[in-house]
Formats: sequence, structure tokens, C-alpha cells
Amino acid sequence: MGTLTSCSFTPVDFKFLSIPRSGAPRGRFRFPELTGSRNSCFLCREISYRLRRKTLYRNLGRFRCFSVDNGSNGDGESGSDASRDSNAAATTTTEHEEAAEEFNAEKTTPPASVSSRPPSISPVGQSYNNFQVDSFKLMELLGPEKVDSADVKLIKEKLFGYSTFWVTKEEPFGDLGEGILFLGNLRGKREEVFAKLQSQLVEVTGHKYNLFMVEEPNSEGPDPRGGPRVSFGLLRKEVSEPGPTTLWQYVIALLLFLLTIGSSVELGIASQLNRLPPEVVKYFTDPNAIEPPDMELLFPFVESALPLAYGVLGVLLFHEVGHFLAAFPKKVKLSIPYFIPNITLGSFGAITQFKSILPDRSTQVDISIAGPFAGAALSFSMFAVGLLLSSNQDAAGDLVQVPSTLFQGSLLLGLISRATLGYVAMHAATVSIHPLAIAGWCGLTTSAFNMLPVGCLDGGRAVQGAFGKSALIGYGLTTYTLLGLGVLGGPLSLPWGLYVLICQRNPEKPCLNDVTDVGTWRKALVVAAIFLVVLTLLPVWDELAEEIGIGLVTTF
Repeated sequence: MGTLTSCSFTPVDFKFLSIPRSGAPRGRFRFPELTGSRNSCFLCREISYRLRRKTLYRNLGRFRCFSVDNGSNGDGESGSDASRDSNAAATTTTEHEEAAEEFNAEKTTPPASVSSRPPSISPVGQSYNNFQVDSFKLMELLGPEKVDSADVKLIKEKLFGYSTFWVTKEEPFGDLGEGILFLGNLRGKREEVFAKLQSQLVEVTGHKYNLFMVEEPNSEGPDPRGGPRVSFGLLRKEVSEPGPTTLWQYVIALLLFLLTIGSSVELGIASQLNRLPPEVVKYFTDPNAIEPPDMELLFPFVESALPLAYGVLGVLLFHEVGHFLAAFPKKVKLSIPYFIPNITLGSFGAITQFKSILPDRSTQVDISIAGPFAGAALSFSMFAVGLLLSSNQDAAGDLVQVPSTLFQGSLLLGLISRATLGYVAMHAATVSIHPLAIAGWCGLTTSAFNMLPVGCLDGGRAVQGAFGKSALIGYGLTTYTLLGLGVLGGPLSLPWGLYVLICQRNPEKPCLNDVTDVGTWRKALVVAAIFLVVLTLLPVWDELAEEIGIGLVTTF
């Protein structure tokens, strides 16, 4: 007697191993009703018995036994009889779901002679409902245009091969999988192969696609020729390249620049705190003050605030000019700068986007560090000249009184100020200082904030280009932690951290050649810049400030 091959209950299938009965070929045979006869397998007869006990025998027509071949049942019954019985079974289709529930409740298990493999259960109903299917279609229509499959086949035939890159696998590439990533084995020097593939791509498809050379994801080891294993990604130009600047973006940039001018002038007015009217000082310093003073009282101080405002704006412009001067020889387009106003520093810097794809990681490092270095160079010059003028008695009329605790906000700048002005001048409640030094201080602090290795800041781009995207993740987590704890930046750490999370958290997109190393000196330059950033943003703790004489710590 043959054992059970397959027993199914629509829409649930139970499949078991079978040993065909002797003399009968292995196959399938449909039984319309399970009456417990010898034509049924053991499990089907058991099911029939249990369902009859629950008066659900009317649903047994949905059971089908596949223990023998369609042509013969092993007991001499013909295939036509089986077909007739199968047609009769199709008429009894009501309430089969109730029968399935009753049967599942019994938790019937097959005997020891039946294979112990778990049954294969087919899904109930459609895999996706109509709403989900429509959603997928809508996402495909609204999403970026994907690479043409015909072009992929042509590229594999014309570009890749034994002499360049042997393709073994294809995967989705891009943020939404709109491209193709070719994985395989490199057959030559990666820079030469990449240059050859780029030229051949233009010949085969025209200026339709961009080809990226990236590190192979989830690579098991380095390339036998040295360095990481590489893969080649293909994206449409309209998908991979940034779009042009719109009119609204120009308008927003202009409004932000006007607000930055206002915040810079406000910083210049705030630096004259000892000269302002008492009601104005009370409003800006007393947290309980509710009624604002007459703003006309500030007009006489606007003219004297302009030198400091000019210094802050000059640092910002120098910063952006540094970016553009580094990008011009590389033929990299940049967007207009979107300045971020801030009343404490005058500005948080500017957001400048790449408007073309970067050719390689060296270009990314050069453009990224050029802006902060240019702004920091001008800021440090202003800061040094301002400190020298502060110690000059002839310029006493231009000096302003600032709290000595200002110099405790930066370890590096506080030590330089202490060495220049001396212990007596710094170990006091207020310090007389030239406005040029304040502008330089604010510019250096802004440049240091922008060089933090996180997200799409200048420092984040530089680290990503020098050490890769994986290194940027580690640097970024450390930076966020230090900002959250207030270790870097002091009272400005929270607003700066929120600004980065909202506007600059995403890393830069990969370069066309995102594999070739940038060299030792660029890496050393980036590390040195980050070290100076930490010294600039690290506050002076009270014990050290009291010991070296920066401010009156005992008064707080």
C-alpha cells in the first residue's frame, strides 16, 4: 500500500514524501471525496473520519489526494473515473474555510511512517492587494528614471570583458535602486580601466549615463592587485547630476544674506554693551524683561558697529571665495551660498552645494578644506592684529569692554590672548579689546564649527574624501556625542548640533572615482585641521582658567 504523496486543502497545501505502492507508477491522482475507502491514503482517511464526527462532511469535496498516478489509482480504477469524481468534487465548494479552521484546531499530526519534513503552506489570497500594487506603480512613476535594460545589455557586451572588468553579478545602485552596480573581477590597473570604460561609454551610449567606480559592497577581502575590490555603478545623468539653481533659491539666498548682514550689525552693537542705554542692556541681559525698549535708541550705535560687522562678513566672503577658487581649476560647479544668520557669532557660515559630480576624492578634499582655511587665515590675521591693538595705548579710544569669560570659550584662543595681553589684563571681570579681535574670534569659531567632521559640513566632506564614508560615520557619531554633552562649542553646541541635524546631516554623494587614495599629505592635513578645530572649540575648564589667569572664576 502506497503512502501519502500530497494532500491539499484549498487554499492550504500539505505535501509529504511518498513511497509509491508496488506495481503503480509514482504520480498524482485526485479523489473527489474521502469516504475512508482503501483508495485513500492514511492521512486522508483520518481527516475524513474526524470531519464526519464534526458534521462537516459536506466540505470534503475540497480535499484532494495525490497518492497515485492520474492514469490509475493502483486498484484498477481508470483515469476517466477519477476525472468524473474530480468534476463532482468541484461543485462542493461552500464553507471550505470553516472546514480548514476546524481541521487546524484538531492539530492532526501524520503517523511515524510519513516524512517529518514540515508541510509547505501556500499563501492565502493574493500576495499584494490592489492598493499595494497601485502604490508600487505610483512610486515607480514618480521615482527617478531607471537604466534601460537594453543599454545594460549593450554596455556589458561592448565595455566589459576579459581585458577590463569581468562582470559576474548585477545589483541595484543608487539611493532608490535606479541604477545598476556591476560586480566582478578587475583585469587591470583600476585608474586605467576606469578611464577606458568612461571613454567607451560615451562612444556606445553618448552622454546619457555616468559611470562610477566605487568600492565593492560587502567585499570579503582586498583586491589581489592591492587596494579594495572595486565595482562600477551606472546612473542616468539626469538622476546623478544636481539640478540647476532655481529662481526661488536665488530669492532665498538673498533673503538669508540680508538677515546675515542684520545679525552681524547686531553683534557689533552687542559688543558695545558698556555704552548702550541701561534699558537696552536690561532687555538683552535680564531674562525677566518683557517689554522691548525703543529701538531708536540703538541707531546712534549702528555706525560704530559697522567695523565689526564688516569683519564678520569679510570672513564669510573669504570662506566662499576659497571654495570657488579651488573648484574652478577642477571644473566643478558650486551653488550660490546660503548664509545662516546667528546673533552670537554673526553667522554660522553658509551652505554651499556641489552642482556637478566630483571627479575624484582628491578634488573633494581640496575644495572642502579650501574654504575653512581661507576664512581661518583671514580670521586669525584679524584676531592677532586686534590683540596687538588692544595692548596699544594709542588705540584706547577704539576699545570695547567685554566679559573676561569670553576668553574661556576657547582653549586655543584663550591661551593666545593670555600670552598677548598678560595676566593682569586677563585676570579681571572685563577686558578692553579691539573690535577687530572680536571679529577674528567669531570668524575662527565659525570656521572651526564648519570643519567638524560630520555630515555634509566642510569637515565631513574632507573626512569622507580622505578616509571614506565608513570613517565619516565614526567621526560623525563622536562629534554628535561631544556636541550633545557640551564638550565642544560650549553654549553654542546645542544650536549648532540642531542646525547640522536639520540641514547638513547627510554625507556627500560619491565621486566618479570614489576609490583612488588621496595621498598621505592630504590625510595629514585633514587630521591636523581637525586637531586645531578641537583645540578651538574646547572650552577652558575652571581650574585651568584660574591657574593661568583667564577671567575671574571665583566671581561665578
